[in-house]
Amino acid sequence: MKTIEINLESTRYPVYLGRGCLHDRSLWNRHLGQGKVLVVSNETVAPLYMPSLLEALGERETEIHVLPDGEQHKTVKTWGSILDKLVAIQARRDTTLVALGGGVVGDITGYAAASYMRGIRFVQAPTTLLSQVDASVGGKTGVNHPNGKNLIGAFHQPHAVMIDSASLDTLQAREFNAGMAEVVKYGALCDREFYDWLQVNAALIAGRDESAIDHLIERSVLDKAEIVGQDEKESGIRALLNLGHSFGHALESETAYDRVLHGEAVAIGMVTAAKLSEDRGFCEAGTAESLAALLKKFELPVHIPDDLSVDRLAAALKLDKKAVASGLRLVLLKAIGEAFVDQGSTAEQILNAIKESQG
Repeated sequence: MKTIEINLESTRYPVYLGRGCLHDRSLWNRHLGQGKVLVVSNETVAPLYMPSLLEALGERETEIHVLPDGEQHKTVKTWGSILDKLVAIQARRDTTLVALGGGVVGDITGYAAASYMRGIRFVQAPTTLLSQVDASVGGKTGVNHPNGKNLIGAFHQPHAVMIDSASLDTLQAREFNAGMAEVVKYGALCDREFYDWLQVNAALIAGRDESAIDHLIERSVLDKAEIVGQDEKESGIRALLNLGHSFGHALESETAYDRVLHGEAVAIGMVTAAKLSEDRGFCEAGTAESLAALLKKFELPVHIPDDLSVDRLAAALKLDKKAVASGLRLVLLKAIGEAFVDQGSTAEQILNAIKESQG
């Protein structure tokens, strides 16, 4: 088992990486405190991992709350159901919430932990590739609004993160591939060496080679830890982690969060951002093509569906939470491995990049 320390201005916490760590009683005893435990999961994950997790928790006073599965349920109503459960079990400030599931479960549970009694402890136990390499680390929590992704939320850091890559053995291919979009993102924005490694090892990864998967999880978490450690609340460099996300979030909201997975939307968004970067002369021709070719190795979509309105997608970008008074902030590329934040793209340039990405 390996441990990566997340060192922030406000706190620090460990990320454990290792097959079987989800069921390691000694780890749980170290991070749960003395109060009640509420494990939040969803209808898909709970039957797979809840029994063994409860066994690892031992004799603790533990309650369970199971959510419906899917991004469309990442709502204020679902968040409220966790708060209702906390009240019903008379949870106090020494209660610990455990998020057992993917990014949706982690985000909602973390936001409930941030909100209940103005903040209680929670532990991330991510079971999808996307949540292991991205969503579980860094303290972003929240829910969606019908008009925009993650518009409601808070920064609330976990007490620990337990990344058990064995849980990926039950992950469906589409979900695994969606997680690979966030992995590729790290290579594209700050780690050219990792990007090249992904190109060379794509077949091993697609075949679920254990050592390759363990390596890419560790490398992704290290890259994110490096950035988040410098900028906990996204006032500067952390914004680079949003590569592909502005376009991706617009795509998700325009399809009501039930047509494309988050990682699929990010894949399309990264290629769109690369096209805009090329159009504006920031990076060399062929950058978007290289990125698309790597994403396709993991069966990810790289084009905006042509039945979607380009104008509506452009309008949805204006509600992106990364926009500021002076305009939309987009993460663009100078090269593979070198991203930057730009506020100078005109509405026409953005619209043209969206059109170029449609197909």
